Amino acid sequence: MAVVHNTTLTPTKDELLASWLPTRPWYRPGAGAPQLERAGGFRLDDPKGEVGIEFMAVTDTAGAEPVTYLVPLSYRGAPLDGAEDALVGTMDHGVLGKRWAYDGCHDPVLVAELLALIEGRTQPQAQSASNTPDHEVAFAYTGEAPVPTDFASVAEVQESQDATELASAAHGMTLRLNRVLRPGPDTLPQGATGHVTSWWRLPDGTTRARGLFAVLSVPAE
Repeated sequence: MAVVHNTTLTPTKDELLASWLPTRPWYRPGAGAPQLERAGGFRLDDPKGEVGIEFMAVTDTAGAEPVTYLVPLSYRGAPLDGAEDALVGTMDHGVLGKRWAYDGCHDPVLVAELLALIEGRTQPQAQSASNTPDHEVAFAYTGEAPVPTDFASVAEVQESQDATELASAAHGMTLRLNRVLRPGPDTLPQGATGHVTSWWRLPDGTTRARGLFAVLSVPAE
């Protein structure tokens, strides 16, 4: 079960993201540097207990209209081979020491556990509490067969103005992560075989929204 350490991070996650987000194609520039507020999210477990997995929702209030982004992050105790371009930054963790934070869309462990969540083979965990399931994360899968175990290793990562897509020509499947979060229903989108929805806080601090975090689809024949 996910363990959340009550300790210090140097630099903080917010500081790392403030530098990294403006380099992304789906970032909406505001007036000056990002002004980030934590808005929600959840964690997943790595079965081997080696990689931290967190899905963060952060809101940038620097522009005229606040924008909430989905940022899946993986935390490792050593560099991930071949993922230099996906490195968000490094942090000194008060308990675990130096940690490498990666854009999780490029980390096969995070992708595998996200697919396991969609298929109902793992349980989402609270973002800020140890050993606490998050029952507000909704997920569903209607596919007739399991997602191939090698999906993450053969999928090509593609960025757009709104999302990151992992497309596998070998399996004819696409996993889309909505980087810009928008309110919507918990129902399975048309043409999709799986999805994850969750909530995030709106900038007023008291209101919450729900919407699609991730969608798994297979092209129609």
